[in-house]
Amino acid sequence: MYKVRLWSTRRARMMEILYAALEKTLLICAPLMERIGYKRLEKPVAAIEKGIKGVLFDCQMCGQCALSKTGMSCPMNCPKSIRNGPCGGVREDGYCEVKPHMRCVWVEAWDGSQRMKNGGDISIVQVPIDHRLKGSSSWLREVRLQRDAAKLVASDSGEGTS
Repeated sequence: MYKVRLWSTRRARMMEILYAALEKTLLICAPLMERIGYKRLEKPVAAIEKGIKGVLFDCQMCGQCALSKTGMSCPMNCPKSIRNGPCGGVREDGYCEVKPHMRCVWVEAWDGSQRMKNGGDISIVQVPIDHRLKGSSSWLREVRLQRDAAKLVASDSGEGTS
């Protein structure tokens, strides 16, 4: 898994493009997903997400994916589970103090972010993990958030026309 994770981070721009295409596809499918019910879709979508992201990014299914903001390097792969930047134990060569054979997740994140078009997001502070969401689909959560935001904008603009 580690070698595939490095491969994905080193191709962060390609992964960013694929991720954006998947997001657009999911947003197009959002009305259908709403009719089926997000609760009903949670287990099958989470299983698909775990399979794909598990292979490509060694995803830990935290339920609050930050890949697009961390250079396609999953911060949950940090042995210390540090969500916002490297700890003080990164060695000079960029390797981890806890797992000396592994490059620091955050060194990889920085490198990956430099390859991405929207990689500047790496400076955004990530919120702490809500452990109740572990194992749930971040894809479905993101679709719901974007749909809710679009509905809010539409309702706000509709109120101003009356």
